[in-house]
Amino acid sequence: MCKFFSLVSNGDSEPLYFNAKLRQQVKEGKLNYDPDSHTSIADYFGYKGDKEDVLNKYEYNPLTRVFTIDQKNNPKDDSKDIKKFCLGLDFKLIVPELIIHPIVHPFEDFSVTKVSKQDLELLKQWKSVRDSVWNGVGDSVGKSVGKSVGDSVRDSVWNGVGDSVWNGVGKSVRDSVWTGVGKSLRDSVWAYISSFFTLENWKYIKHEKGVNPFQSCIDLWNKGIVPSYDGKIWRLHGKNGKVI
Repeated sequence: MCKFFSLVSNGDSEPLYFNAKLRQQVKEGKLNYDPDSHTSIADYFGYKGDKEDVLNKYEYNPLTRVFTIDQKNNPKDDSKDIKKFCLGLDFKLIVPELIIHPIVHPFEDFSVTKVSKQDLELLKQWKSVRDSVWNGVGDSVGKSVGKSVGDSVRDSVWNGVGDSVWNGVGKSVRDSVWTGVGKSLRDSVWAYISSFFTLENWKYIKHEKGVNPFQSCIDLWNKGIVPSYDGKIWRLHGKNGKVI
C-alpha cells in the first residue's frame, strides 16, 4: 500500500511526485488521481500501462525520516540520490499545512511528578473542548487533515508513542476504574497528532479561525503530561504513566 510521501523515478535521479499544486487540484476534483499512489504518479507523468514497469518506486516518511525502496524496476539504481533529495526536501512544497517536528514521548522524554496550576487550567480547557467535539476528536482530526497524509502521521505517532502511552497509563489505573479511559487516551493521542498540522478550520467543532482547538491537550503532552478520564474522574499522568 502506497504511503505519504510517495515518489518514482526512471533511474535518472529525477524524482516524480505530486507537489502542493497538484495535490490541491486533486482535492478540488480537477485531477482524478491518488497523490501517493505510485501508479497514479506514473500515469500522470506519462508512464501509463506497461511503461510503469521501468520506474523505481520509493516512499519517505518526513516525521521519522525513514526512506523506503518499494520497488527497483529500472536497471539504474538511483536510490541514494532520491533519498538525498527526500532528506533535503521542504515539505511545505508538498503539503503546506504539514508541520514537521520531533515526535514527543511524554513518559520517556520527561519525568513529571508534580502538577502546576497552569496544568490544571489546561486540563479544564481540554475537558471543555473534548465535550464540545461533535463526532469525537479522532474524526475531527482525521477528516480535517485528509487520508493519505493523516494516516502517515497517525501511524508514525501511534507506532512511536501511542502504544507505549496506552500501556503506561493503562497499568497505572488498571486496578482502579477503567471505564472510558481507553477512549480518552485515544482522544489525547489524536489531539497530539493535530499538532503536526496548521489549519484554518477543524471539522466538527466551533473554534476561532486559524487556532487549533486541541492546543490545551497538546500543551500538556509537550510538558510530559497525558490526561485520562474514566467517566467520573479526570487524571493527569506523568513520570512512567503514573497518576500525578
